[in-house]
Amino acid sequence: MSTPTAAIRTQLMANPEFQRLTEQHAHYAALLDQLTAKHYLTEQEQIEETRLKKLKLRLKDEMAMLEQKTGSA
Repeated sequence: MSTPTAAIRTQLMANPEFQRLTEQHAHYAALLDQLTAKHYLTEQEQIEETRLKKLKLRLKDEMAMLEQKTGSA
């Protein structure tokens, strides 16, 4: 049985903007995984980690807004 959110995401995957956001989010997640795999981060790497987390969160917010718009349509 499919949840309403899953159905909305499936529908949104046909949307090029949502696809772009999803791909960018995955890219940032991969970069973050590389940083968190290190035992020690330099100051520059810590700054980059914070920047990537903020970018990833912004994309997640944009994706959630698209989901809400699609779900209420």
